[in-house]
Amino acid sequence: MTTDSTNELNHETREAWNINASVWDAKMGDDGNDFHRMLVRPTTEQLLGIKPGHRILDIGCGNGLTTRRLASLGAQVVGIDFAEEMIAFARRRTQPHETLIEYHVLDATDEMALLQFGEHSFDAAVSSMALMDMAEIAPLLRALTKLLRPGGCFVFSVMHPCFNSTHTSMVAEQTDRGGELVTEYSVKVTAYLQPSITRGLALENQPQPHLYFHRPLNVLLGEAFRAGFVLDGLEELAFSSKYTENNRFLAWTKFSQIPPVLVARLRLL
Repeated sequence: MTTDSTNELNHETREAWNINASVWDAKMGDDGNDFHRMLVRPTTEQLLGIKPGHRILDIGCGNGLTTRRLASLGAQVVGIDFAEEMIAFARRRTQPHETLIEYHVLDATDEMALLQFGEHSFDAAVSSMALMDMAEIAPLLRALTKLLRPGGCFVFSVMHPCFNSTHTSMVAEQTDRGGELVTEYSVKVTAYLQPSITRGLALENQPQPHLYFHRPLNVLLGEAFRAGFVLDGLEELAFSSKYTENNRFLAWTKFSQIPPVLVARLRLL
């Protein structure tokens, strides 16, 4: 991908998230939605192994949801996002007593901008459901090899590229089994192996579609391996079959055997 094309994609993505920031902030609030609370957050924290005093870089921090949570566990957290409106909401939601947090408007696809923090300046980095919104991830991964201290890790969560993308559809089929009508839920996958860029909605009432950058696992993890990382933690998360709070017909809560979220931990060789 050329620099010009990356800049164009970044411009469209930044514009969309600035426009959508108020709706996203209202939806996620201080504690996040079901996806965040039940799938993303617990596994991310488990893989991070947070200790008080750890300095963590939160990449694509949005309204500061993960940033504030990590700080509440004793970490010193730097939250970055290239959407100015998102950072504005993050600052508004961060209370004066939360002195372990700082925010920066910064493009995570800009390797040199990331390196302003200095070599070996973080014990860990985290990105919660943001990599699929980035036009490029190689510059970020290269920068992290310098930003992380020895033994540091990068934990990221993404929409599961196999089962939850703009190339998948939720399916419900009713079957007669011996006189009993049974509804079976499945996911139809129409494309996977080819990386793609499509527009879509993260929320039903989102004012403007934003770009999704689909990367199959060999591309997603391959970029990390080329940068010098190894994979030493991987979880695929789905809602429990006992979870019934959200009872929409085709909500992800119906798909207890199909994971919509993937969380991984990378370490340097």
